[in-house]
Amino acid sequence: MKYLKSALILLLFFYLPETTFAQDVIYSQYDKYDFRAGDYAVVGMTGGLLYNYRNTSDGAMLDAYDDSMNKTATVLLDFFPEKIYQTRFIAYPDKIIIIYQAEEGNKVVQYAALLNEKGLLKNKPVQIGEVKTGIFGATKTYFSSVVSENKKMILIYSANDKGQEVDFDGKWLDDNLTIVKRSHTSFKTDNTVEHGEVNMGNDGVVYMAAYTPVGAQNYADQYWIMTLAPGATKFEAKELPLETKFAANGYMKVDNVNNCVYFGGFYSDKKNGNFNGIIYAAYNIAAGAFSAKKFIPFDQELIKAAGIRHKNHTFDNYEVRQLIVKNDGGFVLISEVHFVTQRSNYMPGLGYYSYYNPYNTTIVHEYHYNDIMALSYNKDGVRDWGAYIPKEQYSQEDGGVFSSYALLNTGGTLAFLFNDFNIARSRIQLATVAADGKTNIHTFTAEGNDYPDWLPKSGKQVAARILVVPCFHKKQICFAKVVF
Repeated sequence: MKYLKSALILLLFFYLPETTFAQDVIYSQYDKYDFRAGDYAVVGMTGGLLYNYRNTSDGAMLDAYDDSMNKTATVLLDFFPEKIYQTRFIAYPDKIIIIYQAEEGNKVVQYAALLNEKGLLKNKPVQIGEVKTGIFGATKTYFSSVVSENKKMILIYSANDKGQEVDFDGKWLDDNLTIVKRSHTSFKTDNTVEHGEVNMGNDGVVYMAAYTPVGAQNYADQYWIMTLAPGATKFEAKELPLETKFAANGYMKVDNVNNCVYFGGFYSDKKNGNFNGIIYAAYNIAAGAFSAKKFIPFDQELIKAAGIRHKNHTFDNYEVRQLIVKNDGGFVLISEVHFVTQRSNYMPGLGYYSYYNPYNTTIVHEYHYNDIMALSYNKDGVRDWGAYIPKEQYSQEDGGVFSSYALLNTGGTLAFLFNDFNIARSRIQLATVAADGKTNIHTFTAEGNDYPDWLPKSGKQVAARILVVPCFHKKQICFAKVVF
């Protein structure tokens, strides 16, 4: 199929030689920070400097760093309202866009602000929308956002599941924060329906997943890719035929080069059964139809390899994290074991990071992030290789903030950076997967700054071989720049 011939940027991973990894770690200085009351983010590169965000009792601010992680400036975001609810940063070579929500009285208000290359506010922030909260204040996600691959289009939207209907309200903004289109529409089915992830092409067309959950596991017995052009008043829904199977943990990816939307996930033969294999599908945007669909059962070699650590229910709790499509029509599916448990605080519990106070709650939430699995298939659905990265991460009442992993794609190798909680003090592990599936795992050297605790899940790849990761140490925050 010709539309699969050109690769996404990530596809270079499969056609360059294996990369030899050497790492340099440079820490920024420490700044005062309270984990429980603050907010933070890696913003990205703008104007030749690296910007990071922190919100403390002293206010919200951007810190600018040079190549050696020396702080060159701090910019106060004094236009922020007092109670910030959520933030998102989009970095460009010459500007920064901040999408943020604020609690104002009994409302959550969505704003967007445009900063110049020095982090200074260019124009008055734009109010995108607002919604009233309940008597308990802000308790959920009221507005979400998605950005096109070329960063030219931004969608601010709300999607609410209401029984047999998904209600959608969206506003399209350009990269100068001008609202160019609006849309309010809904999608109705004969059964209870829920929406999934939302993607957007460079042309501003929105692709939203919708499915009908069934059974105790909430697997999907119907799945749609719903298309909405900017300003359109009706979704165009295209159903992925599941035959007699049930889909779970689907992941979509828009390919702007080949004009496709790819879908990857797991399936079960029973509505309450274990995973039996992988679903892969390609939706041809121009034709408005699925041009490829594969149900690929787990083969015995794969089951045996994956079952070494999990004898029963081998693939339970895996969630798809990334889908990388190869230029020959094959793909790599990356997934991670993730689940949350609850227990009474009167029972003993262990965890490297534990932030709950037993006098404040009778229920303890426990966050588990375990093995990573990468599976490579060719265009015929035959598995080329499977790579397993063993890890076991457990924490309490922290949202799993120190768990999971950061992924860096150098073009020749995939690198997974994660915490190892299984020793008295956490250490950083680096796992690399080469183009042939060969896996190497070793302890990552990250000396300096009194060995702070890293937050890989919050890390961000800011250049081809640079990853920036926030770190905590007591009531302080710093940022680690990793150069591969």
